[in-house]
Amino acid sequence: MIIRYKPGLDMATEEYFDIPILDLREALQNPGVAGQKVVGALESVGFLGIVNIPDFDVEKLRQCCQWFFSQPWEVKSSLMKKEFNSNNQNVYRGYFPVLENSASRKEGFEIAADVQSDDPEVIRGNWFYEKSIWPPENGDFKFKETMIDSYSRLHQIAMDILKLASIGLGFKYNAFEDLFKNKPCSTFRLLHYPPWDGNPPANALIEDNKVVTTPVHTDSCFLTLLATFQYHGLEVLTPEGKWLPVRPNTNGLVMNVGDLFSKMVGGRFVATQHRVLDIGIDRFSVPFFLEPRFDADIGVNILKGPSHELSRDVVQYGPWVLKRMEDKGFFEFKNLPKF
Repeated sequence: MIIRYKPGLDMATEEYFDIPILDLREALQNPGVAGQKVVGALESVGFLGIVNIPDFDVEKLRQCCQWFFSQPWEVKSSLMKKEFNSNNQNVYRGYFPVLENSASRKEGFEIAADVQSDDPEVIRGNWFYEKSIWPPENGDFKFKETMIDSYSRLHQIAMDILKLASIGLGFKYNAFEDLFKNKPCSTFRLLHYPPWDGNPPANALIEDNKVVTTPVHTDSCFLTLLATFQYHGLEVLTPEGKWLPVRPNTNGLVMNVGDLFSKMVGGRFVATQHRVLDIGIDRFSVPFFLEPRFDADIGVNILKGPSHELSRDVVQYGPWVLKRMEDKGFFEFKNLPKF
Protein backbone atom coordinates (compact mmCIF):
# COMPACT_ATOMS: atom_id res chain seq x y z
CA MET A 1 0.00 0.00 0.00
CA ILE A 2 1.27 3.47 -0.89
CA ILE A 3 1.34 5.86 2.06
CA ARG A 4 1.04 9.59 1.49
CA TYR A 5 1.40 12.25 4.13
CA LYS A 6 -1.94 13.99 4.54
CA PRO A 7 -1.69 17.55 5.88
CA GLY A 8 -3.78 17.99 8.98
CA LEU A 9 -3.68 14.37 10.11
CA ASP A 10 -1.92 13.55 13.38
CA MET A 11 -0.20 16.94 13.39
CA ALA A 12 -0.15 17.01 17.19
CA THR A 13 2.08 13.93 17.26
CA GLU A 14 4.01 14.53 14.03
CA GLU A 15 7.75 14.76 14.66
CA TYR A 16 9.25 17.73 12.82
CA PHE A 17 12.75 18.89 12.12
CA ASP A 18 12.60 22.30 13.75
CA ILE A 19 14.97 24.53 11.84
CA PRO A 20 16.20 27.80 13.43
CA ILE A 21 14.03 30.84 12.69
CA LEU A 22 15.42 34.26 11.78
CA ASP A 23 13.37 37.46 12.04
CA LEU A 24 14.96 39.29 9.12
CA ARG A 25 13.68 42.76 9.99
CA GLU A 26 15.13 42.45 13.48
CA ALA A 27 18.31 40.82 12.16
CA LEU A 28 19.10 43.71 9.84
CA GLN A 29 18.84 46.09 12.81
CA ASN A 30 21.21 43.99 14.93
CA PRO A 31 23.48 42.20 12.43
CA GLY A 32 26.18 41.24 14.92
CA VAL A 33 23.93 39.01 17.01
CA ALA A 34 21.96 37.83 13.99
CA GLY A 35 25.13 36.91 12.13
CA GLN A 36 26.11 34.53 14.90
CA LYS A 37 22.67 32.93 14.74
CA VAL A 38 22.87 32.50 10.97
CA VAL A 39 26.32 30.91 11.17
CA GLY A 40 25.15 28.58 13.94
CA ALA A 41 22.23 27.41 11.83
CA LEU A 42 24.21 26.95 8.63
CA GLU A 43 27.02 24.99 10.23
CA SER A 44 24.72 22.71 12.24
CA VAL A 45 21.70 21.93 10.03
CA GLY A 46 22.21 23.93 6.83
CA PHE A 47 18.62 25.20 6.93
CA LEU A 48 17.09 28.44 8.19
CA GLY A 49 13.52 29.68 8.39
CA ILE A 50 13.13 33.38 7.55
CA VAL A 51 10.16 35.40 8.81
CA ASN A 52 9.11 39.07 9.06
CA ILE A 53 10.78 39.90 5.76
CA PRO A 54 10.62 43.61 4.82
CA ASP A 55 8.89 44.45 1.53
CA PHE A 56 8.06 40.82 0.79
CA ASP A 57 4.63 39.34 0.15
CA VAL A 58 4.55 35.58 -0.30
CA GLU A 59 1.00 35.88 -1.62
CA LYS A 60 2.39 37.33 -4.85
CA LEU A 61 4.39 34.15 -5.40
CA ARG A 62 1.30 32.06 -4.76
CA GLN A 63 -0.61 34.11 -7.32
CA CYS A 64 2.15 33.57 -9.88
CA CYS A 65 1.86 29.80 -9.39
CA GLN A 66 -1.91 29.80 -9.62
CA TRP A 67 -1.90 31.98 -12.73
CA PHE A 68 0.83 30.18 -14.65
CA PHE A 69 -0.14 26.58 -13.96
CA SER A 70 -3.75 27.30 -14.91
CA GLN A 71 -2.65 28.31 -18.42
CA PRO A 72 -3.75 26.04 -21.29
CA TRP A 73 -1.40 23.40 -22.63
CA GLU A 74 -0.89 25.35 -25.85
CA VAL A 75 0.63 28.24 -23.89
CA LYS A 76 2.87 25.96 -21.83
CA SER A 77 3.98 24.09 -24.94
CA SER A 78 5.03 27.34 -26.61
CA LEU A 79 7.31 28.04 -23.63
CA MET A 80 8.84 24.56 -23.39
CA LYS A 81 12.56 24.09 -23.54
CA LYS A 82 13.76 22.71 -26.86
CA GLU A 83 14.43 19.35 -25.21
CA PHE A 84 10.66 18.93 -24.85
CA ASN A 85 9.43 20.86 -27.91
CA SER A 86 11.78 20.81 -30.90
CA ASN A 87 9.95 23.77 -32.45
CA ASN A 88 11.17 26.10 -29.70
CA GLN A 89 14.56 27.82 -29.50
CA ASN A 90 14.99 28.25 -25.74
CA VAL A 91 17.20 25.53 -24.27
CA TYR A 92 17.71 26.50 -20.60
CA ARG A 93 14.96 28.84 -19.41
CA GLY A 94 11.22 28.40 -19.81
CA TYR A 95 8.78 25.59 -19.09
CA PHE A 96 9.38 21.90 -18.43
CA PRO A 97 6.57 19.33 -18.19
CA VAL A 98 6.00 16.38 -15.89
CA LEU A 99 8.18 13.55 -17.19
CA GLU A 100 6.82 10.04 -17.55
CA ASN A 101 8.42 7.27 -15.48
CA SER A 102 10.57 9.73 -13.56
CA ALA A 103 10.80 9.92 -9.79
CA SER A 104 10.84 13.70 -10.17
CA ARG A 105 7.14 14.42 -10.61
CA LYS A 106 6.80 18.13 -11.21
CA GLU A 107 6.29 20.78 -13.86
CA GLY A 108 8.01 24.12 -13.70
CA PHE A 109 8.62 27.51 -15.22
CA GLU A 110 11.83 29.43 -14.69
CA ILE A 111 13.35 32.78 -15.49
CA ALA A 112 16.54 34.71 -14.86
CA ALA A 113 17.70 38.31 -14.97
CA ASP A 114 18.22 39.20 -18.63
CA VAL A 115 21.49 40.70 -19.81
CA GLN A 116 22.03 42.87 -22.88
CA SER A 117 21.81 41.10 -26.24
CA ASP A 118 25.23 42.47 -27.23
CA ASP A 119 26.93 41.03 -24.15
CA PRO A 120 29.89 38.81 -25.16
CA GLU A 121 28.48 35.83 -23.24
CA VAL A 122 25.17 36.10 -25.09
CA ILE A 123 26.91 36.47 -28.44
CA ARG A 124 28.95 33.30 -27.91
CA GLY A 125 25.79 31.35 -27.10
CA ASN A 126 26.22 30.93 -23.35
CA TRP A 127 22.76 29.64 -22.44
CA PHE A 128 23.26 30.47 -18.76
CA TYR A 129 22.36 33.96 -20.01
CA GLU A 130 19.52 32.89 -22.26
CA LYS A 131 16.78 35.50 -22.42
CA SER A 132 13.69 34.68 -20.35
CA ILE A 133 10.53 33.95 -22.32
CA TRP A 134 7.04 34.87 -21.22
CA PRO A 135 3.45 33.73 -21.72
CA PRO A 136 0.92 36.16 -23.21
CA GLU A 137 -1.17 38.10 -20.70
CA ASN A 138 -4.77 39.23 -20.99
CA GLY A 139 -4.70 41.85 -18.23
CA ASP A 140 -6.15 39.72 -15.43
CA PHE A 141 -2.78 39.45 -13.67
CA LYS A 142 0.57 41.20 -14.23
CA PHE A 143 2.55 37.97 -14.34
CA LYS A 144 5.78 39.18 -15.95
CA GLU A 145 5.98 42.31 -13.83
CA THR A 146 5.34 40.36 -10.63
CA MET A 147 7.93 37.71 -11.51
CA ILE A 148 10.62 40.28 -12.32
CA ASP A 149 9.92 42.25 -9.14
CA SER A 150 9.94 39.04 -7.07
CA TYR A 151 13.25 37.92 -8.59
CA SER A 152 14.80 41.25 -7.64
CA ARG A 153 13.48 41.12 -4.09
CA LEU A 154 14.55 37.50 -3.54
CA HIS A 155 18.03 38.33 -4.80
CA GLN A 156 18.28 41.12 -2.23
CA ILE A 157 17.02 38.85 0.56
CA ALA A 158 19.66 36.30 -0.38
CA MET A 159 22.35 38.99 -0.29
CA ASP A 160 21.10 40.11 3.13
CA ILE A 161 21.56 36.55 4.41
CA LEU A 162 25.07 36.45 2.94
CA LYS A 163 25.92 39.73 4.66
CA LEU A 164 24.78 38.32 7.99
CA ALA A 165 26.75 35.12 7.40
CA SER A 166 29.86 37.16 6.53
CA ILE A 167 29.54 39.17 9.74
CA GLY A 168 28.96 36.00 11.75
CA LEU A 169 32.14 34.50 10.30
CA GLY A 170 34.10 37.58 11.37
CA PHE A 171 34.54 39.08 7.90
CA LYS A 172 33.39 42.31 6.31
CA TYR A 173 29.71 42.32 5.42
CA ASN A 174 30.50 42.16 1.70
CA ALA A 175 32.87 39.17 1.76
CA PHE A 176 30.83 37.25 -0.83
CA GLU A 177 29.40 40.21 -2.74
CA ASP A 178 31.79 40.23 -5.69
CA LEU A 179 30.66 36.75 -6.79
CA PHE A 180 27.21 38.08 -7.65
CA LYS A 181 28.02 41.42 -9.26
CA ASN A 182 26.91 42.27 -12.80
CA LYS A 183 25.56 39.01 -14.23
CA PRO A 184 24.57 36.37 -11.67
CA CYS A 185 23.27 33.11 -13.15
CA SER A 186 20.52 32.80 -10.52
CA THR A 187 17.35 30.90 -11.40
CA PHE A 188 13.83 31.75 -10.22
CA ARG A 189 11.42 28.83 -10.59
CA LEU A 190 7.71 28.11 -10.12
CA LEU A 191 6.90 24.48 -9.31
CA HIS A 192 3.76 22.36 -9.35
CA TYR A 193 3.84 18.82 -7.97
CA PRO A 194 0.76 16.90 -9.10
CA PRO A 195 0.00 13.86 -6.92
CA TRP A 196 0.83 10.45 -8.32
CA ASP A 197 -2.05 8.76 -10.09
CA GLY A 198 -2.24 4.98 -10.08
CA ASN A 199 1.03 3.18 -9.44
CA PRO A 200 4.19 5.33 -9.29
CA PRO A 201 7.35 3.97 -10.93
CA ALA A 202 9.63 1.89 -8.76
CA ASN A 203 12.23 4.66 -8.54
CA ALA A 204 9.70 6.90 -6.76
CA LEU A 205 9.02 4.40 -3.96
CA ILE A 206 11.04 4.81 -0.78
CA GLU A 207 11.03 3.40 2.73
CA ASP A 208 7.74 2.72 4.55
CA ASN A 209 5.95 2.65 1.16
CA LYS A 210 6.16 6.42 0.86
CA VAL A 211 6.47 8.11 -2.52
CA VAL A 212 8.71 10.99 -3.61
CA THR A 213 8.01 13.73 -6.11
CA THR A 214 11.63 14.92 -5.86
CA PRO A 215 14.32 12.37 -4.95
CA VAL A 216 17.11 12.90 -2.43
CA HIS A 217 19.53 15.65 -3.44
CA THR A 218 21.55 18.65 -2.37
CA ASP A 219 21.32 21.94 -4.24
CA SER A 220 24.36 22.78 -6.36
CA CYS A 221 23.92 26.55 -6.12
CA PHE A 222 25.20 28.94 -3.45
CA LEU A 223 21.98 29.07 -1.46
CA THR A 224 18.28 28.48 -2.04
CA LEU A 225 15.33 30.53 -0.84
CA LEU A 226 12.09 28.53 -0.93
CA ALA A 227 8.47 29.56 -0.53
CA THR A 228 6.61 26.47 0.71
CA PHE A 229 3.27 28.23 1.33
CA GLN A 230 1.08 25.98 3.51
CA TYR A 231 2.28 22.74 1.97
CA HIS A 232 3.97 19.88 3.76
CA GLY A 233 6.17 17.40 1.92
CA LEU A 234 9.70 18.81 2.34
CA GLU A 235 11.91 16.45 4.35
CA VAL A 236 15.54 16.78 5.43
CA LEU A 237 18.10 14.23 6.53
CA THR A 238 19.03 15.11 10.11
CA PRO A 239 22.59 14.89 11.46
CA GLU A 240 21.43 11.71 13.21
CA GLY A 241 20.56 10.14 9.86
CA LYS A 242 16.79 10.35 10.23
CA TRP A 243 14.35 11.77 7.68
CA LEU A 244 12.04 14.37 9.22
CA PRO A 245 9.55 16.85 7.74
CA VAL A 246 10.12 20.60 7.84
CA ARG A 247 7.20 22.70 9.02
CA PRO A 248 5.72 24.85 6.25
CA ASN A 249 6.76 28.49 6.61
CA THR A 250 3.43 29.84 5.43
CA ASN A 251 4.27 33.55 5.29
CA GLY A 252 8.04 33.40 5.02
CA LEU A 253 10.87 31.51 3.35
CA VAL A 254 13.01 28.46 3.97
CA MET A 255 16.70 28.92 3.19
CA ASN A 256 19.22 26.13 2.69
CA VAL A 257 22.93 25.94 1.96
CA GLY A 258 24.01 24.81 -1.52
CA ASP A 259 27.06 22.76 -2.44
CA LEU A 260 28.96 25.84 -3.58
CA PHE A 261 28.47 27.79 -0.35
CA SER A 262 29.66 24.75 1.60
CA LYS A 263 32.66 24.39 -0.70
CA MET A 264 33.75 28.01 -0.30
CA VAL A 265 33.82 27.77 3.49
CA GLY A 266 35.68 24.46 3.51
CA GLY A 267 32.62 22.43 4.46
CA ARG A 268 31.91 24.43 7.60
CA PHE A 269 28.38 25.11 6.35
CA VAL A 270 26.31 22.01 5.64
CA ALA A 271 24.61 21.32 2.31
CA THR A 272 21.93 19.08 3.78
CA GLN A 273 20.27 16.33 1.78
CA HIS A 274 16.54 16.81 1.29
CA ARG A 275 13.61 15.42 -0.70
CA VAL A 276 9.94 16.08 -1.42
CA LEU A 277 7.16 13.57 -0.69
CA ASP A 278 3.89 13.09 -2.50
CA ILE A 279 1.24 14.53 -0.15
CA GLY A 280 -1.75 13.28 -2.10
CA ILE A 281 -2.84 16.72 -3.32
CA ASP A 282 -1.45 19.30 -5.72
CA ARG A 283 1.57 20.97 -4.14
CA PHE A 284 3.21 24.25 -5.15
CA SER A 285 6.51 25.84 -4.19
CA VAL A 286 8.78 28.61 -5.45
CA PRO A 287 12.57 28.28 -5.15
CA PHE A 288 15.11 30.99 -5.90
CA PHE A 289 18.56 29.55 -6.54
CA LEU A 290 21.27 32.15 -5.88
CA GLU A 291 24.15 31.58 -8.29
CA PRO A 292 27.31 33.59 -9.04
CA ARG A 293 28.10 35.04 -12.44
CA PHE A 294 29.43 32.50 -14.94
CA ASP A 295 33.10 33.57 -14.74
CA ALA A 296 33.17 34.14 -10.97
CA ASP A 297 36.23 32.60 -9.32
CA ILE A 298 34.94 30.06 -6.80
CA GLY A 299 38.26 28.33 -6.13
CA VAL A 300 38.96 30.25 -2.93
CA ASN A 301 38.29 28.97 0.58
CA ILE A 302 37.26 32.20 2.26
CA LEU A 303 38.14 30.90 5.73
CA LYS A 304 41.83 30.50 4.82
CA GLY A 305 42.36 34.11 3.80
CA PRO A 306 44.41 35.79 1.03
CA SER A 307 47.59 33.72 1.58
CA HIS A 308 45.72 30.64 0.39
CA GLU A 309 45.15 32.24 -3.01
CA LEU A 310 48.78 32.72 -4.07
CA SER A 311 49.37 29.36 -5.78
CA ARG A 312 45.90 28.13 -6.64
CA ASP A 313 44.17 27.79 -9.99
CA VAL A 314 41.14 29.88 -10.92
CA VAL A 315 37.93 27.85 -10.86
CA GLN A 316 35.06 29.42 -12.79
CA TYR A 317 31.54 28.88 -11.55
CA GLY A 318 29.96 28.02 -14.91
CA PRO A 319 32.09 25.00 -15.87
CA TRP A 320 32.09 23.81 -12.25
CA VAL A 321 28.32 23.79 -11.83
CA LEU A 322 27.73 22.34 -15.30
CA LYS A 323 29.88 19.31 -14.52
CA ARG A 324 28.32 18.95 -11.09
CA MET A 325 24.77 19.00 -12.43
CA GLU A 326 25.64 16.58 -15.22
CA ASP A 327 27.19 14.22 -12.66
CA LYS A 328 24.00 14.41 -10.61
CA GLY A 329 21.94 13.57 -13.67
CA PHE A 330 19.56 16.53 -13.39
CA PHE A 331 17.38 16.57 -16.49
CA GLU A 332 17.69 20.37 -16.82
CA PHE A 333 21.28 19.85 -17.99
CA LYS A 334 20.72 17.00 -20.44
CA ASN A 335 21.30 17.49 -24.16
CA LEU A 336 22.32 21.13 -23.83
CA PRO A 337 24.38 22.57 -26.70
CA LYS A 338 28.08 23.27 -26.30
CA PHE A 339 29.32 26.85 -26.37
